[in-house]
Amino acid sequence: VLNGQKTFISGVDEADAVMVVGRTADQKGNLRPSLFIVPTGADGFTWTPIGMEIVSPEKQFVCHFDDVRLPYDALVGAEDGGLLQLFAGLNPERIMATAMGAGIGRLALGKAVAYAKDRQVFKTPIGAHQGLAHPLAAAKIELELARLMGQKAASLYDEGDDEGAGEAANMAKYAAAEAAIHCVDQAVQTHGGNGLTTEYGVGMLAGVVRLMRIAPVSREMILNYVAQHSLGLPKSY
Repeated sequence: VLNGQKTFISGVDEADAVMVVGRTADQKGNLRPSLFIVPTGADGFTWTPIGMEIVSPEKQFVCHFDDVRLPYDALVGAEDGGLLQLFAGLNPERIMATAMGAGIGRLALGKAVAYAKDRQVFKTPIGAHQGLAHPLAAAKIELELARLMGQKAASLYDEGDDEGAGEAANMAKYAAAEAAIHCVDQAVQTHGGNGLTTEYGVGMLAGVVRLMRIAPVSREMILNYVAQHSLGLPKSY
């Protein structure tokens, strides 16, 4: 029987079933993480939408589990193996987030460069001025570095090197989020007031890339991971 709630869940309105990590108690009362498959039509399983300020094709929900009864075969893997099952999907999720950030950054940077070439002041393209050219060049460098780290993470994951892929995927996701934010911010700045108009399609990207510092893993948790696992520093949380 499942009770509780999960927040910021996407896709539940379109899925036939969801995977839920819950805590089960053994005979001594010790709590163990377990992974379950829960049909979205199960009795007691409901969800309510969360109003979001960002433009996204996905809606976010709070999922409520009120005495949701499940058969034993709803359990995935061992009864105490929920976290291991969950962690198996974290590396590809972060690699995917890296690709998303790099793609949005590339889109924003492309729009900025095209505008900087086309927009002229006193018969000179604004991109000829270092005040605009240098920030765009710096954003391009950050973007390419993030993409390279993402490719490294994907390669290590394909080779079955989970530990190496974990380090690279975390670094790649961090780098891609920062690069995407800088690309979008500079794209808005390059466009001036036009950067916040619907016509040029740049300003709407700001909320999405800002979210990437938070999800699917926050910038601070990535720094915790690198400090502990890459640098060997004591655990800080």
